[in-house]
Amino acid sequence: MFSTTEAKQIRQEFWTTFGKQYPRRWLLYNTKIKNVTLKFTFTTKKAQVSIDIEPNDSLLREYYFDKFLSLQSILTTEYLEHIVYDAHYELDNGKFIPRLYVEKLQVSIHNRTTWEETMQFLSDQMELLEDFFVTYKDYIKDK
Repeated sequence: MFSTTEAKQIRQEFWTTFGKQYPRRWLLYNTKIKNVTLKFTFTTKKAQVSIDIEPNDSLLREYYFDKFLSLQSILTTEYLEHIVYDAHYELDNGKFIPRLYVEKLQVSIHNRTTWEETMQFLSDQMELLEDFFVTYKDYIKDK
């Protein structure tokens, strides 16, 4: 459908537009917990806002996932009712990681008519996820 160059240009245009319409300094990689990040994802099939747990050490991955599991009722009642906890989420590169995410289906980064609703979704959901993360970061980080 689109060449690699065209697809890259569309992705850049989306994220540039998103940054201009929602000019906020997002937490994302600056969580202060190594290998625990908040991420935006927008593909040709879905949009996601997630917490990715990516330490190489499997015990550390389990530790952080268990911490988030212990907060599940708070997260689903006070912040994101439909968040999915997936201990074995498969990334596009074939790697499996624990991921907590909310997603919007039937949107595509290649379809500009879905951009506005996707931007609103990404912004609203990330704001809630950040609020949760900042509130409980010390508990999550504590070892």
